Amino acid sequence: MKKLDIVPGARGLIFDLDGTIADTMPIHFLAYKKILSESGIDFTPALFATLAGISVTGTILRLNELFGTHLDPVETGVLKEKEYERNMHKMKPIDPVVRVIKKYYGEIPMAIGTGGHKRLAWKTLEILNLDNYFNILVATEDVTHPKPHPETFLKCAALLDVVPGLCQVFEDGEPGIQAAHAAGMISTRVTDYYQVTIGEEI
Repeated sequence: MKKLDIVPGARGLIFDLDGTIADTMPIHFLAYKKILSESGIDFTPALFATLAGISVTGTILRLNELFGTHLDPVETGVLKEKEYERNMHKMKPIDPVVRVIKKYYGEIPMAIGTGGHKRLAWKTLEILNLDNYFNILVATEDVTHPKPHPETFLKCAALLDVVPGLCQVFEDGEPGIQAAHAAGMISTRVTDYYQVTIGEEI
């Protein structure tokens, strides 16, 4: 497997968080599975994989479409995030991406662009001892249009004071890749560099 690195000419680095810097997917999966089982939804790893990169609210809305349920996206999302937070301490770093962060820290400006909530995003970075590597974090509360809309990454670029075309985005989800392309940025799909883990075991 080739080594993950930046592309020549990149002047700003933007990282998604869940599934990119932090291997949180198994924890998110089990949180969804527990909350949704009460509504009779069989939340499988295969289904979860199709929802990568979509916000909590967007995920609940999509599940309502698929299963004909009427879950309140905000209320259900809050329950899911509470269940997720109870198990956050079990997360692990995604080493190839962390190596890039540490290699270029202090040399190239970096930001986080996540579809998650700001408080939990900072908590994730703290658990992984990476909170001191970032001072720019754009989360779901900061945008009107989530990924695949480019707003998240364009806000990161503006805060980095780097033109979008010189920003390299590291992402694991298809909506994030689409958002990077829509922003005119360089995109790197990090799942080409590590083994994806979604299954039921943490």
